[in-house]
Amino acid sequence: MWTIETILIGQISAAAFAGVGMAIQILVVCMTVLLTFIVGASLILTRHLGAGNKWQANHVLGQTVMMGMILSFILGLTWYFGAPWLLSLIREASGEARNAGVTYLSTVAFFAPVIITNFVAVGVIRGSGDTVHSMIINLTINSLNLLLAPTLIFGLFGAPRLEVFGAAIAVGISHSFGACITTYLLRSRKMTLFLSFKEMTTPNWQTFKKLFSAGLPTTVEQLAWSIGLLVVSMYAALLGVTTLAAHQVFLRIQAVLSMFYFGFGMAAMTLMGKNLGAEEKKLAQKTAEMTGWVVYVFVIIVVTLTIYFAKQIITVFTDDPQVLKVGSTVVVAFALTQVPKAVNGVVIGNLRGAGDLKWLMWTTVAGVIFFEVGCTWASVFIFNLSLWGLWTVHMIDETTRLILNYWRFRGGKWKFIDF
Repeated sequence: MWTIETILIGQISAAAFAGVGMAIQILVVCMTVLLTFIVGASLILTRHLGAGNKWQANHVLGQTVMMGMILSFILGLTWYFGAPWLLSLIREASGEARNAGVTYLSTVAFFAPVIITNFVAVGVIRGSGDTVHSMIINLTINSLNLLLAPTLIFGLFGAPRLEVFGAAIAVGISHSFGACITTYLLRSRKMTLFLSFKEMTTPNWQTFKKLFSAGLPTTVEQLAWSIGLLVVSMYAALLGVTTLAAHQVFLRIQAVLSMFYFGFGMAAMTLMGKNLGAEEKKLAQKTAEMTGWVVYVFVIIVVTLTIYFAKQIITVFTDDPQVLKVGSTVVVAFALTQVPKAVNGVVIGNLRGAGDLKWLMWTTVAGVIFFEVGCTWASVFIFNLSLWGLWTVHMIDETTRLILNYWRFRGGKWKFIDF
């Protein structure tokens, strides 16, 4: 959804594209906080479902949605009042990129309760293994956004031309409709889980504690990673709007590819949890290894196509000649980064499904501090390697973490972790 919007906004100007891309990264960082409860719920749910205890699984769903609703108001206020300060790091004379980012972020803030609550609910649905329904919900949201975004951005079919403001409105409307579908499905008893209004409105502090304990390491892990990417984008912003725009192009491409990696990783996590809940440790390892091979073959194809069609892919986002020139210098580094990133996503999914969360947290935090923040700064501002250095360091970081995580998985300690 956000990728479609950045492509459309890129037709307005490279500055608007850069500003909105930065705003989207801020949204991602803030929403990472919700992973505490989404991942915590998914880990506990899969064990309950594997053991055949559906009532407990529904209880966990209700409590998780309740926490999502509470946090949605906090994050919405943060987006609205913090937008001017958060976007102030973009250096430009005209202020167009900053204004675009502030407009987008502060407008989306009004829809935060709907967007965030639905994000949490769909995340838990996906984590339970009911991926067909989560797919239907998200395809519906994206399809509606695909219709509304160009209409409101460019003023088609008699609608007013709202540009960046219209893009944010399209997000809010499409997510509101998606939330209605999510609620209907969870109440229809046609899914693995059922949303009880009683469970959603009656706090259970013991369950909150379990969710927090199970999900906190993953939240710290993902928050550190998201903040690291945001810091790297700030480095790119300090180099100028053109460099930032080129960097945002590759981040948007990676965001699309990451949905595939995420799908394989989520499958690995869900199957791992259910197999361990059913005491099928050999099947858990066999499934984990097969998932890794599948994603490896997939990403090799992706790398080949990305390098071959690099120019055509970049022009989908913007036709600015300067952005194209900068982007062409780093496309190989970007493409090669996808190999360790994809395979590591599956290895992480397996370890996460087994509950080896603190290991993942500490390796990610260490990688972000040493590589993404430290080495990237040195490559950009000391060795003057610009965007090429930035993505090369990112590739080294992903490769290092893949080696460490695979070594951990082969060690087999994950087989003996319990909740």
